Amino acid sequence: MNKKWAVKRLTINLTSGEAQKLEKYCSNTGRPATDVIRELIRSLATKDEE
Repeated sequence: MNKKWAVKRLTINLTSGEAQKLEKYCSNTGRPATDVIRELIRSLATKDEE
């Protein structure tokens, strides 16, 4: 997959529990949070894809 520079930067607010869960997942998988969040966003179904 070609990596492209971000065209939009987002700031998200997480509860401490959500942040801890993300950090733990990233630590366990060795993946950066940015990659995990991008993968989750790509997995979202949209009306155009249905």
